[in-house]
Amino acid sequence: MKKLLLGLTAALFLVACGGAKEEAKTDSKAAEKPAKVEKLVVGATPVPHQELLELVKDDLKTEGVDLEIVTFNDYIQPNKLLGTKELDANFFQHIPYMEEFGKSNNLDLVSVGSVHVEPMAVYSKKIKNINDLKNGDTILIPNDPTNGGRALILLDKAGVIKLKDNKKLDSTIADIAENPKNIKFTALAPEQLAPRLEEVTAAVINANFALDAKLSFKDDTILVEDKDSPYVNIVTVLKGRENEEKIQKLIKALQSEKVKKYIEEKYNGSVVAAF
Repeated sequence: MKKLLLGLTAALFLVACGGAKEEAKTDSKAAEKPAKVEKLVVGATPVPHQELLELVKDDLKTEGVDLEIVTFNDYIQPNKLLGTKELDANFFQHIPYMEEFGKSNNLDLVSVGSVHVEPMAVYSKKIKNINDLKNGDTILIPNDPTNGGRALILLDKAGVIKLKDNKKLDSTIADIAENPKNIKFTALAPEQLAPRLEEVTAAVINANFALDAKLSFKDDTILVEDKDSPYVNIVTVLKGRENEEKIQKLIKALQSEKVKKYIEEKYNGSVVAAF
């Protein structure tokens, strides 16, 4: 009888301890979960911006931020939707473009922080060196003021053309002072450049659209912007929202060592961390 009572006592003790442990685990998990989860809607172009956001999505969830990514294939809507507050933030552009767009569209946009640089490059499927351009060849460039100017400045530095002022960031085709090879320039929307590359000798393409089109940074580029480019890609919000806790959590996640390592390993120099 004594043995039976001892056995029952021991069993009850083990069950009680086990229950206590389970309760402790449950309490610990509950403590790990943030008390409140906030939705954060961010607009982005697919590569590399959406990919980087997907990378930090779970990290943000542990910080109480439910990240919703809305993907765009143009540079217009992600800014306009900040104005209507359908997006909390966007991640696709550099400061010169943001400032020009804000000025032209009466939007007070601000940068929350820098994430990476996408060196702009001249791509070609027909020639292997920028010096192989022939008289009358055609080059495509972006048609928006900042990226168009950026493309022309790149070509000016390489000696393909000479601009009236190669420090004027919004230079246009009309600002070309010298064009010794009579290069024909056609300006198109940035997203249209890569699909039209086969039709021309070369095109100056933003890295995100080149990556999205599966162009090879190693094999298809004939001229690349240097690393001192001022065109750092940023997280953008409407002025007044930059200090919101969920926005600050987003930029902290994007400026992490995890993201830096991913950029170095994934993009082979076509994207460079800027933090």
